[in-house]
Amino acid sequence: MANCLVIVESPAKVKTIKKFLGSNYQVDASNGHVRDLPKSQLGFDPEHDFEPKYITIRGKGDILAKLRKEVKKADKIYLATDPDREGEAISWHLMKALKLDEAKDKQVYRISFNEITKNAVKASLKHPREIDMDLVNAQQARRMLDRMVGYKISPLLWEKVKRGLSAGRVQSVALRMICDREDEINAFIPEEYWNLEADFNLQGAKKPLTAKFYGTKNGKLAVSSKEQMDNILKDLKDQRYLVDEVKNGERTKKAPLPFTTSTLQQEASKVLNFSTQKTMRLAQELYEGVEVKGHGTVALITYLRTDSTRVAEEADTAARAYISSNFGPQYVGKEENGKKASGKIQDAHEAIRPTDISMTPAMVKDSLARDLFRLYQLIWKRFTASRMENALYETTSVKIQAGEYYFTMTASKLAFDGFMSVYTQEDEKEENNRILGKLEKGMELELKELRESQHFTQPPAHYTEASLVKALEEQGIGRPSTYAPTITTILARRYVTKENKNLYVTELGEVVNRMMKQCFPSIVDKDFTANLEFLLDKVGDGTVDWKTVVSNFYPDLEEAVKKAKDELESVTIADEVTDEVCELCGRHMVIKYGPHGKFLACPGFPECKNTKPYLEKIGVPCPKCGGEVVIKKTKKGRKYYGCENNPECDFMSWQKPSKEKCPVCGGYMVEKGSKLVCANQQCGYSMNIKEKQTN
Repeated sequence: MANCLVIVESPAKVKTIKKFLGSNYQVDASNGHVRDLPKSQLGFDPEHDFEPKYITIRGKGDILAKLRKEVKKADKIYLATDPDREGEAISWHLMKALKLDEAKDKQVYRISFNEITKNAVKASLKHPREIDMDLVNAQQARRMLDRMVGYKISPLLWEKVKRGLSAGRVQSVALRMICDREDEINAFIPEEYWNLEADFNLQGAKKPLTAKFYGTKNGKLAVSSKEQMDNILKDLKDQRYLVDEVKNGERTKKAPLPFTTSTLQQEASKVLNFSTQKTMRLAQELYEGVEVKGHGTVALITYLRTDSTRVAEEADTAARAYISSNFGPQYVGKEENGKKASGKIQDAHEAIRPTDISMTPAMVKDSLARDLFRLYQLIWKRFTASRMENALYETTSVKIQAGEYYFTMTASKLAFDGFMSVYTQEDEKEENNRILGKLEKGMELELKELRESQHFTQPPAHYTEASLVKALEEQGIGRPSTYAPTITTILARRYVTKENKNLYVTELGEVVNRMMKQCFPSIVDKDFTANLEFLLDKVGDGTVDWKTVVSNFYPDLEEAVKKAKDELESVTIADEVTDEVCELCGRHMVIKYGPHGKFLACPGFPECKNTKPYLEKIGVPCPKCGGEVVIKKTKKGRKYYGCENNPECDFMSWQKPSKEKCPVCGGYMVEKGSKLVCANQQCGYSMNIKEKQTN
């Protein structure tokens, strides 16, 4: 038997894949990229056909040395990096770094698999191929375009604003979208409108029946002032309320599509309150393999970077068999749930799904950390639901006439839960309205009360991570692999801050965005960026030459940078001053930013070099010593609450403490979701936060 070497990207995959292969297979990892453009320079030569200059990444020398030793022992080398253009490029770089293209006595193959299962890995070994240079070139073009924007514009921002800033081909567009939304919100002028509801007493019903004002027989009538509402109420006085129409019908709620990278990030943000970065980190673990009791190392989900909802026939068949067996044949979806691929969809991969639907969340719960389990459960439920039958509602719509005006009411009753027996989306409201009693045309209803209410239109909502990801995808900006790092970068650069899930642009973000719009309008233009993504996809298809894309982009950027250097004025962003007084010189300290986040520094630098940690206060006194409770982080980055007087005071809590005292035992209370809960577990008292606010 030949000696075979399989090279994967991540060490976490090694253990998983080794289980599937015989003793004549050695599995090793490259730990991601081994070569890249040098950090100290642009990395390609515009004067010589934009030829890139690749060097070995610092710290990868030992890894390459080890791989070279394994290559010498092997007869066959399988490059098994991730199944996307980034993975294709890593395989090509390995080929070059290990000089596999020069090895006459070696057989070198590229293999890829969408899931790390025995069947998928074995199948890939039976169908090896050559490296797809179109995909490699698409990655090279993307990397060089990103390098151009970053290395040409970032130094300009350092010179004109402050050091440490950056521009990016995708991040700058994302920042502009957030700034544009902020402008919309600031420019928004609320408009008044009024609603009117009628409550009717219905014989045999404990609760009144509620109908909403609709308008007249000519159509819907918008009420925009109190005067208009008063006239309607005057007209309705002493009117009889007659049932004019009753319609019974059915409504179908379609089963959801399985997750793509974008929809997984959106739903994990809404349901689990995960950042896009956290979602991708956990999904990577589930894809590469985790220890499951009784099963060893198991890769639980398919590849996590995809914008396709396609599902392999084998997985679809297995899911339908599982549903039929565990829920009943009537719960199996009648047809495969999918959507037509648009020009923006890359269909090389499947949707994100469990590798084995019989590996239920209950089976793995004891083996997974809490957040890892919650994400797997979300993916498992969504995929299972996508193969199930639609939900069916029985609907009733009623039209009620009162003089020249009409009121309407609708109700629905769940007749068949279908996929909803497994999965309901966060933004789906529970639909259990019922019209009790028999309503017939011509029946007169007894009016209990008319309730008018004044409202004002609301401005557009601030972007959240979830809604920004959705908007980027809809605009065709970036790809599944770029959403999380893009958002992470604009937060890390302090262009944007996050509060209660909402993304707010900072003064620094506004300045940078204004400069980008003024000097580099095409870079922050959504259509231009989306078209560039389209061209990169065409490079991957082999229909556009990658150097044509690069060479067309560079001259305009170079000219814009030269112009901006001459014409752009410098801007000073003042540091945020705090109440903290420097104990060495008496000045008020300011907030600075370092590699590990915020810290306090004396503005008297360099005369006074005093610095200290920045402690974010939450306005709650320490239950132990009366000092301020501040937000802290563990070495692994997990947030907790502690006392500013630490180490003298050892108070700490994983949940946010409240000013409220427990009315039962007098102890302090903490926030848990929508409730305030006594921190004393033996007490167990809890109350609703909203309930407290209204008291």
